Amino acid sequence: MKRLLFLFSSLVSLAAFAQASNDRVSGGGYYRIMARPDFQGGIGRLGFWNLYGRLLNEDPFASLELKLDMLQAPPGSSNTTASIHAKIEGGTVANADIRNGSFAFFRLAQLYAEVGNVFLDRVTWRLGTLEYFFGGDLSLYDRKPAALFTDTVGLMATYRRDRFDVMVGVGDSGFATRGLNYAPLFNAGAGATLRILPGHLELGGGAQIAWEPFVEGNRNSSYVSPGLRYEDFVRKEVILHFNETNPGQVGQFTRPQPAGQSSTSWRAVGYLGFGDVGPLKWNKTFVAYRRLHPDNFYDEGAFRIYIADLTRDRYQFEFGNEALFTIWPNRVDAAWSVLYGDDTNFANTIAAGEDNRTYLSTVLRLQVYLTRTVHVLLEGVLAQERSKNGNLWREHYDSIFKNTARIPDARGLEMGDASTRNTMQLKGGLVLNPTGLGIYARPSIRLLYGVQYSTMQAAFGNGFSESLGQFNEFPVGSERHWHHLISLESEGWF
Repeated sequence: MKRLLFLFSSLVSLAAFAQASNDRVSGGGYYRIMARPDFQGGIGRLGFWNLYGRLLNEDPFASLELKLDMLQAPPGSSNTTASIHAKIEGGTVANADIRNGSFAFFRLAQLYAEVGNVFLDRVTWRLGTLEYFFGGDLSLYDRKPAALFTDTVGLMATYRRDRFDVMVGVGDSGFATRGLNYAPLFNAGAGATLRILPGHLELGGGAQIAWEPFVEGNRNSSYVSPGLRYEDFVRKEVILHFNETNPGQVGQFTRPQPAGQSSTSWRAVGYLGFGDVGPLKWNKTFVAYRRLHPDNFYDEGAFRIYIADLTRDRYQFEFGNEALFTIWPNRVDAAWSVLYGDDTNFANTIAAGEDNRTYLSTVLRLQVYLTRTVHVLLEGVLAQERSKNGNLWREHYDSIFKNTARIPDARGLEMGDASTRNTMQLKGGLVLNPTGLGIYARPSIRLLYGVQYSTMQAAFGNGFSESLGQFNEFPVGSERHWHHLISLESEGWF
């Protein structure tokens, strides 16, 4: 923490020094803060997550990104350039959420050096944290589907021309994937963006692969515990089942063995952008497909269970599209977005969970300009989530442990009484945009009302007790499918 505070204060000092250094230091960032009193037992969010649009479903957030130019060059020249970049971000603000602005929830998200026109003209080298986005983000959902190297530290080279960019990168993502249980995870990838008709049509895409070499004797490497049943893994009853089937070996669980195949993961992404055609300002289409990296182990009491073989076949597919329209020039703009996802865990054929599901959502936002700075915002959301392995959600307050056959299942293969969750949200209110017209003009000050209906019982972050036991002191005792929220909030880039 002391190091983070020292780095933060040092970066701020550099920003102050910029006034006397011919703009060698520049900075920018983003913030959002809100007051959302929730009178229905919630925690200030209309729904669970951004599948229902980012508006009223996000927590406070703040980020600061600073850049120090060590060597500057005139635009378009081939002179050597050098700069240092740092970004600090976190999802909490004092008095606005349960974390209360604690610096424990902030992080140094990016730190890297960029050097241009060294060895090769028009090539920029980046050393440090690597992030590369194609086409920006899916703004209504605050998601960046077409992203590479978000978990990697290493070296990247980008060759830029007027009509295209080409990127190649290598690095290590072991700390991002394993954390305290670090194991080396070599990453390599490449991508390109082609501006076919600048301002009208562009295309981009790339791929990344990660490989984890096996290191004999390293407890964090890719070992497996042989003979595991997936049902025991889900229930966290591996040791119990072993003791029951091996009564003479109680307390002598099977030793781990090297995984039978290498641990790899990968992702491929694509982007298509086009616009400036009639009422269509711009349309962004994203696609992403990835194989998640295998987990290594978890603990059951005094025993460590190695699970690489059970977690290596997990895949995620995502498709997103967002279009920005002018409905009535200088009076009404619209943004329409669609998001579809498919998560598949081929090893899991028995347990309902978020690793085996599909989801589909659409968001439509209208912004009506009463004056240049006073606007009306209207947004509607429809979403559906489906579980591939049975019931995952509760439709009623008394259906906590019911499976497909309406039989209690307290050991956790199914939860609730529904395999589908349908959600509807409506949001609207006044917006003050000092900088003028535009759905994404910032800063914004908003007074909004939102309502959600979900087929799931109490489908929002809350403090309700789910126990139906006779000694529960806080029984719910009623259906809660509607959620209402009023929000006074501000958001902006700087």
